[in-house]
Amino acid sequence: MRTVVLATGLAVLFLGWPAFAADEKPLPPSNAKKLSEIIAKVEQRPDFRYVKEVDWDSGVYTVTYYTNDKAKVEISYDPVTAEPR
Repeated sequence: MRTVVLATGLAVLFLGWPAFAADEKPLPPSNAKKLSEIIAKVEQRPDFRYVKEVDWDSGVYTVTYYTNDKAKVEISYDPVTAEPR
């Protein structure tokens, strides 16, 4: 019985491994600007209050921040040039 459970567990582990690897998001390119540089640009925007979230998806950083009048702003930045898209 123990052998069957062990064999089943190993089969699930090895067959399920590609599914775990598929969840990995691509990394920013090697020549990308530092994320701290992009955040510093955001912090210099008029009426900036605080950064809520930074996400890496589809080859861009998406920064969500709030202004002094509580407006939510989302801006996508190119990782290499650190310029808004």
